[in-house]
Amino acid sequence: MQNLGLIADIGGTNARFALCAADGTVERPAVMACRDYSGLADAVSAYCKQAGVAPETVKTAAFAVACPVLGDKVSLTNCAWAFSIAELKTKLGLENLTVVNDFVAQALAVPELKESEKVKIGRGEPQAGHPIAVVGPGTGLGVSILVPQNDGAWTALPSEGGHATMPAPYPEEERVISALRGEYGHVSAERVVSGMGLTNLYKTLKALHNETAEILPPEEITARALAGDSLCREAVQMMFGLLGTLAGNLALTVGALGGVYIAGGIVPRKGLLEMFKESAFRVRFEAKGRFTDYLSRIPTYVMTAEYPAFLGLSALIKKNFKK
Repeated sequence: MQNLGLIADIGGTNARFALCAADGTVERPAVMACRDYSGLADAVSAYCKQAGVAPETVKTAAFAVACPVLGDKVSLTNCAWAFSIAELKTKLGLENLTVVNDFVAQALAVPELKESEKVKIGRGEPQAGHPIAVVGPGTGLGVSILVPQNDGAWTALPSEGGHATMPAPYPEEERVISALRGEYGHVSAERVVSGMGLTNLYKTLKALHNETAEILPPEEITARALAGDSLCREAVQMMFGLLGTLAGNLALTVGALGGVYIAGGIVPRKGLLEMFKESAFRVRFEAKGRFTDYLSRIPTYVMTAEYPAFLGLSALIKKNFKK
């Protein structure tokens, strides 16, 4: 058991845990609702009990968190959890603890993906030696850039691109974003391309249709959309179109000729992936005027691995075992 490390992908809604062997093999994954635990240490304790492992036998760990990691103090953006990396390491009795932004782990997963763990959307082929961009809506909106190194390795750059200002290229989107601007002041990409963004889009569209505003959780909106509700489908399709605009902007900004990967917990979901394939995402991705041809050469993929962040975290945990 001493040869097992602990990995965790901690988002705004769920924390996904697993054990990881020195060779990177992932074992005993589990998904736990963040709201059920007072903090990360409490959730780790509950997971170890569920997995049947004594916490004191786990000496190395790698955690991905949905927030910036700028020093010792970590505060989740869309979750009440906060912790000191040094104090958590001591409390858990760890010899090694690596904490990274959640989309750094998602980006590091890209080179590890099997062909069966990604779905290509539209045309284009990856060009070796160029950056790869990763973006994805979940509870929030994550962004990371994967940069190739001369030795064949990759470096994942953390980013808070989800909080950049959301553009609105079309009048119907401008009406929605203008209304949200009145509520929030600044409308970031995350305000409309994420779980919370889906709720914002639906309630605003409902108001613009002169219907009584209704606050629905994103799970309910997607369920109704898949069942044929026209306004819920409009909200989902608007989010997919806006994601296309964002992904195209990101590809141009970083020169992501290696491809753009869509991650997060929304797009790969059963039923929604089919809606995504039929959406305006790829058209909007390429709709950049004089640079449409440039973007047409860049492939876009949806990551469909069940726990993609674990692939990136397993690469980190292997480094910890070597320390």
